[in-house]
Amino acid sequence: MDINRLFRFGFSLSSGSNDNGGYYFRDAIDTTEAAIVLVSAPWAVTSAAGQGAAYAPDAIIDASTFVSLYDVVSDRSIDGVVATAEVDYDLQESSLQLGGDAAKVVAHIEDGGVLSGDYFARKVVKINLGFRDMHRSVGKRVFRFAEKGKIVGVVGGDHSVSFGAIRAIASVYPNMGVLFVDAHSDLRPSGKIFDYSHLSVARNIVEEISQVSKVVQVGVRDMSKEEIDYATASPRVTMFCHESLAAERFSGRSWADVCDDVVASLPENVYISLDIDALSPECCPHTRRPVAGGMTFDEAVCLINRVAESGRRIVGFDITEIVPVMESNVDAVVGARMLVKLCAAALKSNKK
Repeated sequence: MDINRLFRFGFSLSSGSNDNGGYYFRDAIDTTEAAIVLVSAPWAVTSAAGQGAAYAPDAIIDASTFVSLYDVVSDRSIDGVVATAEVDYDLQESSLQLGGDAAKVVAHIEDGGVLSGDYFARKVVKINLGFRDMHRSVGKRVFRFAEKGKIVGVVGGDHSVSFGAIRAIASVYPNMGVLFVDAHSDLRPSGKIFDYSHLSVARNIVEEISQVSKVVQVGVRDMSKEEIDYATASPRVTMFCHESLAAERFSGRSWADVCDDVVASLPENVYISLDIDALSPECCPHTRRPVAGGMTFDEAVCLINRVAESGRRIVGFDITEIVPVMESNVDAVVGARMLVKLCAAALKSNKK
């Protein structure tokens, strides 16, 4: 059975429904009245093994009917303060088309081919232009709300969607930092095949968005020596590898204290970019690039809340790489619950 076709024609992964098309709510909330606006980015062109992450926004909207809107740590409910921006489904259609092209290009390279031939070279150019269009689309919608003082959350899609969102919010909050929570460093050089692959998103942020003063990576446990060398050499990158964080825990330090070390590396304004594969694989078992180890759900929530409790301001966030499947709604429900935690922490950090 073709999951792509089912999703395109309104297949639901849950027995719940959210007929108004908005995250969490039975009654639509106008974006002008909301403190937080959620922007969907249904895009997954270069993600491994399919296009599933492009369907995460719709699946999370549907799964959000199962999730409580009250967060006990921040003592806040997101009911009545979060709105959903209109979804650009052209992104999803473009993702489907370009994803097929990207798969052909990657297979060609893996079979020993080169990009000098006209056929594959044209496809790479087309895909790179598609990424730029996607970043403009996401960035335009994010900026529209961020410039009005709204907290903006982006729901991917793969991790490449973060670039457009971060570029837009950094133009409103220059010198902001990015807390990059991910199992992978995503510091690979761009341009080896594609300019804006999800494998290069952190590096693209560092090299192309000068308003970002710091990228603090936490939970990374899959990276190359080249990526480690790049992070070590860059004054704008601080990396907390999963193994070093685990060693701190094994030596007797509390997770809250370890989180405070991470948070201390961040400036006053913070954007949180959370790839769901930062969590231990059993949390979201169908993510396409699982890595053994990782944070528990509660440990990730603790880290997010330590940012809010530190006096720093969460000016935006995203959640990416969630892959809904036919057999289970667990991934979408975990994503919907994590999204509540991000919203609540952002509200708490903006209490001033």
